[in-house]
Amino acid sequence: MSEILSPARGLSRQETEAELDILAERYRTAAGVGVQLLNLVGGQAENLLDRLPEGVRAGLGRATEQALRLAMGAAVRSRRVVPDQKPTVNRVMSAAMGAAGGMGGLPGALVELPTTTAFLLRIIQGVAAENGFDPEAESVTFDCIRVFAAAGPLAHDDGADLGFLTLRLSLSGGALQKLIAQVAPKLGVVMGQKLATQAVPVLGAVAGATTNYVFSGYYQKMAQVHFGLRRLAIDADVPHQDLVQALQLRLQPAVSKG
Repeated sequence: MSEILSPARGLSRQETEAELDILAERYRTAAGVGVQLLNLVGGQAENLLDRLPEGVRAGLGRATEQALRLAMGAAVRSRRVVPDQKPTVNRVMSAAMGAAGGMGGLPGALVELPTTTAFLLRIIQGVAAENGFDPEAESVTFDCIRVFAAAGPLAHDDGADLGFLTLRLSLSGGALQKLIAQVAPKLGVVMGQKLATQAVPVLGAVAGATTNYVFSGYYQKMAQVHFGLRRLAIDADVPHQDLVQALQLRLQPAVSKG
């Protein structure tokens, strides 16, 4: 089964440069969405994890890896019965999930974690389809998981970490499970920050809704950057790595200012 659902467009150099400018702007806006979340909960992103009980922090990687494994099947099954939604609808639905999880404090947020992970993966799959890729193709499944290796909405890296665009493993036996094991620790830190915001006393459902709203917007934009570059490599007949380097050059001014 081919991973490509639509043929190449044959872009000119000027059109390719314009597409890269759009992707660079999407990356910048994605990196900035965590500000509203930090304004809500206070403090700094790096000490959010300190708010979690030691037992929860210790089990984050394992819990996130399990959530990713469950999310893969749930996201694919849901695409077969429910069509992809507009970004605004996705963010509202995600916020509703966060509110429900936040109402129960940390225990509720832990229960909500696999559901939110599956929903975020479903959003990423939708972006893949928008860019002409088959979300059920094995290589595209790899790429959907790879998007979760992005820094996270609270990292404020402004282009310093584009490693998720070049993370690769061969499609040999068990490779998808290896990829999940590789991505889970980083995603576990990100999800730990999310859990910490939902555990803030008093705020409860409001924190959960805001957190999920921010996270869904962030991973949607990261998916747009990832699959946008992959599609651009096909349409412009340019090596993917060359496009990643071109994107990095566009983001360098933002990095140097940081």
